[in-house]
Amino acid sequence: MDNVRTETIKTADDQQFDAHVALPSAGHGAGVLVIQEVFGVNEYIKDVASRLAGLGYVALAPDVFWRQEPGFSVDSSDQANIEPAVAVANTWDPVVGLSDLEAAFAHLQAMPEVTGPAGVIGFCFGGTQAFRLAQSISPACVVSYYGSGVAGLVGDADKIECPTMLHFGDNDPFLPNEDVETIKAAVADNHHVVVYVHEGGGHAFDNHFAPHFSQPKIAEEAWTETAAFLYMHLGGPGIGA
Repeated sequence: MDNVRTETIKTADDQQFDAHVALPSAGHGAGVLVIQEVFGVNEYIKDVASRLAGLGYVALAPDVFWRQEPGFSVDSSDQANIEPAVAVANTWDPVVGLSDLEAAFAHLQAMPEVTGPAGVIGFCFGGTQAFRLAQSISPACVVSYYGSGVAGLVGDADKIECPTMLHFGDNDPFLPNEDVETIKAAVADNHHVVVYVHEGGGHAFDNHFAPHFSQPKIAEEAWTETAAFLYMHLGGPGIGA
């Protein structure tokens, strides 16, 4: 069973916010920053952190919306929560928020349990922010799941110099296939970036806590690709022992 705790992260403007941590059984390893969906650090995101810990990584999931509503977390299985969660996300300041994510990544790197390189994974809203971190700080690797804002960021796709994996579905109501084609064209000449478009994949297909999103077969396929990618760029369990 994973060891879990809460870390306190200091920001560039000398404030503090919390992050959920899941540790692997070895107690140490490479690090992965986990960036939430619009629903906050809920049971699904904590489960992602546990899955990563099961792969041997130290997972840190920061409370991204702490400036708007500290501790924000809603049940993604209830479709009535989508609209209020999106409303909170829409009040998030992308400039200050990116600085907070960079602070969270630096905190992860400095944790004594992190004995190897550190990467980033993000889902939905977090998938967009993971892509931004690939452009701003170049982690050891980045995995972005169905980031609906990625198409608006590809003008700077040439800034990505770290291994980056993008997952999309071709049946995503929040991310038109035209946007996916725009992304694919923009990164086609960047050998650091690989794009997977999953046939029949809808939005948030990895979220098995939400029946209206979950697509287990596609999620398993994407997670297998993700795990192999992380092992390739972060190493296996207990790295740095």
